[in-house]
Amino acid sequence: MHKIISDKKTIFLLVAPGLLLFVFMICIPVLMSAYYGSTDWGGIGKYNFVGLGNYKEILLHDEVFWRSLRNALLLAAATVLLQHPVAILLAIFLQHCGKYEKLFRMIFFIPAVISIVVTAKLWAGIFHPNYGLFNKLLESIGLEALKHDWLGDSSTAIWAIIIVVMWQGFGYALLLYYAGLQGIPKDLHEAAKLDGATNAKLYLHVVLPLLMPMARVAIVIAVITCLKQMETVFLMTNGGPANSTQFLGNYLYKVAFSSSLYGYGNAISILFIVFCLVLTVILNKALKKDVGEF
Repeated sequence: MHKIISDKKTIFLLVAPGLLLFVFMICIPVLMSAYYGSTDWGGIGKYNFVGLGNYKEILLHDEVFWRSLRNALLLAAATVLLQHPVAILLAIFLQHCGKYEKLFRMIFFIPAVISIVVTAKLWAGIFHPNYGLFNKLLESIGLEALKHDWLGDSSTAIWAIIIVVMWQGFGYALLLYYAGLQGIPKDLHEAAKLDGATNAKLYLHVVLPLLMPMARVAIVIAVITCLKQMETVFLMTNGGPANSTQFLGNYLYKVAFSSSLYGYGNAISILFIVFCLVLTVILNKALKKDVGEF
């Protein structure tokens, strides 16, 4: 084994397939996208080189781009501050469910395995202004005055989208935290209780600090997933009304393929990549403290 590891030719042969795949599937397409982003190409025919013109237009004058970015960050904040704390609490709850643990675990994970198309159409029906379940529920409990066109009003549509996306992704967050809790040695629980720690102190001062490495992974994955959000938005509102629910992925698709502004769309994609990388670095630095890793 040592001989194989010390052989540079063998190491190169083992690494080469993955490296070639990375270069041809990621690096070259990104470079090509950066090149096309500096042109006015419409997808077919000739094109002119415009340099940084597309990037200047996006950053300085494209309000929809900034609204899309704001919506993505709003979804990320809601996911981290609302979805993840609830996921942690339910993961702790699962540990005390005894023989019903598998049943509850399956129920909580159901939204994650349902097709995105089915989920989008299901919730679009729930939020429908005329026959939607949500408005019917409000009517049944005497809150008929609150009935609303939830997806048709720009002030409520984005919150409806956020609820749907968090509902669908909840199972993955729960699974990550549940796995993290399962990895904490039971001996530490017993030692803390022998030292007189209550359940509240046990989870606050022992379990949660030890869960931080998993929380870091879960938060980074969740934020990047929120930034890439497209399918649910496309199927439910397509960014409307008045671009109030627009997200970067959906906006990129509309610009490049619906409006045939292929060069402009590629410029958006490059800014999208840069922003994701910067945010990932910031998150990793903010959450870099490794507490209790085993």
